[in-house]
Amino acid sequence: MSTFDHTGLIQNINANLAPLRKAQPDAMQAFGQLARAAMADGAVSAKYKELMALAIGITQHCSGCIGFHVKALIKLGCTKQEMEEMLAVCVYMGGGPALMYTAEALAAFDAMSASVTA
Repeated sequence: MSTFDHTGLIQNINANLAPLRKAQPDAMQAFGQLARAAMADGAVSAKYKELMALAIGITQHCSGCIGFHVKALIKLGCTKQEMEEMLAVCVYMGGGPALMYTAEALAAFDAMSASVTA
């Protein structure tokens, strides 16, 4: 069981960004549009794009990214086995530090799978 609350982290990030969304609505809306366009199904499925985003979040040591992208992967029907195979690549490419965040991603998947619905 995860001792790191990714659901709470996501909520805190969203709450802390609320003032910036009000202060900089154009920039924040543009970021949202970029995210939707980049992550949309195309020649590469949305699930595989989310796996790539999670891999980047892990190798960049971003707990917030882990939370957001694990949640999205669960909603997209990603299996734990699919994620584990991608995590092996993260460890291969990112070494020990990536392994530490891989453990965090696995714990987040287990914890969030119970509460996130597809």
